[in-house]
Formats: sequence, structure tokens, C-alpha cells
Amino acid sequence: MPSETEMAEARAKMIAKRFGGSSATTGGKGTARRKKKGSSRSSSAQSDVKLTAALKKLGATNIPGIEEVNLFKEDGKVIHFVNPKVQASIQANTYIVSGPSDTKPLQELLPSIVSQLGMDNIAQLQNAMAGQAGAAGAGAGGMPAVAEDDDDDDDVPDLVDGNFEEVSEA
Repeated sequence: MPSETEMAEARAKMIAKRFGGSSATTGGKGTARRKKKGSSRSSSAQSDVKLTAALKKLGATNIPGIEEVNLFKEDGKVIHFVNPKVQASIQANTYIVSGPSDTKPLQELLPSIVSQLGMDNIAQLQNAMAGQAGAAGAGAGGMPAVAEDDDDDDDVPDLVDGNFEEVSEA
């Protein structure tokens, strides 16, 4: 009678012969053998395929020639893309910006970004500069203080009692 080790080796050989080996089968009797095991896609590759399919459904088209994109956040920071891939779907009012990005403070991008600033960003910038000038000393080497009432032209004038011509001549 064979020993336990010989029996275990014989069982291992039998299992390898019947089930294991170098080839894997799919299906049952009469199906073609698969020569090598197929590799599954990574999750990032699958998400890229799904994203591309969703963009194709939206009808997004590439917009060439965009050198930089800046997204302004409410906390005064800017998401800065250099040479991004930009796609747009005008019908869906959707713009897709992809590529490497950096989150930077507004002051770091200042000289080149001034033309892109809106009114709220300019106010944030003035507050930040006033804070820096106050920290460095009272106006020592900082920007001159900008009055808040520079935009009086847009305000509605106060109503006056009486004749308007008399008030305008005075």
C-alpha cells in the first residue's frame, strides 16, 4: 500500500491533469480551449470608456487652440489648467475641461489673469491687497487705497423735493 506522501503526490498530479495545467477551459465538453487567460480592464480604463460614451451622447466636440483655463472659486483660489483638452456641447450648455490642473491663490497668477477677473474677483483681490498692505505697514510700499465709492456713476441719484432745475443750477 502506498504511503500518504505518495498518495498526495498522485492526487496532485491527477488534479493538475484533469483541471489545472496551463490551459483553462470555458464551457463544457466540446468547447474550444482558451489558450491564455483574458485580462480584465482596469477601473480607470472602464470609466474613461463610459465618460467618452456619455460625451458622445451629448454631442460634445473638441475645441482646439485653448492655451489655459482658469476656474475661479469663491474662497479666492483659482483652478489653473495649462494646455487642457476642452470639449463643448452647446445644446446641453456643457463644457468639459480635462488635463493636469493646479489650485493656486489668485495673487500668484496676477499679472496675466487681470483681464479674466469679474467684479467679485476684483473685490476679493482688493481686500487681499488691503490685508497685505495693512500687515506690511500702513501704506508702506503697498497699493494706494481705492475708495469703495468709485462706481457712483451706476447708482441711482437721490430724489429731491421741488424743482429739478433749481437743484441742478446750485
